[in-house]
Amino acid sequence: MADAIKVLLVDDHQVVRRGLRTFLEVQDDIEVVGEASDGVEGVARAEELKPDVVLMDVKMPGMDGIDALRKLRELANPARVLIVTSFTEQRTVVPALRAGAAGYVYKDVDPDALAGAIRSVHAGHILLQPEVAGVLLSQEEAGSGQGRGGSLTEREREVLGLIADGRSNREIARALVLSEKTVKTHVSNILMKLDLADRTQAALWAVRHGAAG
Repeated sequence: MADAIKVLLVDDHQVVRRGLRTFLEVQDDIEVVGEASDGVEGVARAEELKPDVVLMDVKMPGMDGIDALRKLRELANPARVLIVTSFTEQRTVVPALRAGAAGYVYKDVDPDALAGAIRSVHAGHILLQPEVAGVLLSQEEAGSGQGRGGSLTEREREVLGLIADGRSNREIARALVLSEKTVKTHVSNILMKLDLADRTQAALWAVRHGAAG
C-alpha cells in the first residue's frame, strides 16, 4: 500500500463515512487514512494526515464543505478535493468548483465510478458527473465565449489544454519551459478572449470545443 492513494473522508453522517470506508478499503490502490465529521475537523485532519484526496460533503454543521475548501486553499494544502454530495443545485455546484474542488459527484454515484473519480482527480484531472458538467456548460454557452477559440494564439491553446488537464500554473510553466509570470499572462488572456470567469470554465470550454489534450 506504499503507493496507494491516501483518502480522507469528510461527512457529517457516520453511516455515509462507514459505507465509503467499507467500499474503498477493498480497492488495492486506495487507502482511507482518516475521517472527519465537519469542515473544521476536516481541515485539521487534512493538515495532519496530508491525504492525496479528500472526499468532502457540502452541507455540514459549523464549517461547510465550501468554506473548508477555501480554508484548505488558504493553507496551500496540496490535497485534491472531490465533492461527494446529494445537493445538485447550481448554487451549490458552482461555488464549490470556484472554491477549488477538483471534482463534483453525487452520492448515488456507482461505487466503481467513485473509485475511478478518486483516481482521476489524484492524477490531476477535473472530474464532473455529466449532470454537473451540463450545468456549467450551459452557463458557458449562455455567455459570449462561444466561437471565440479562433482568437487564441497557438501558445494560448497549449496553455488551455494543460488547464483542462488540471495543471497548476507552476506545472504549466515547467511543461512549456516558461516563467510562471508568463503563464499567468497567458491564462488571463485566455479568460479575457473567451469571456470566461475562471479556470474551471476554461477547462470545460476546452473539453467542449476539443482544445483539451
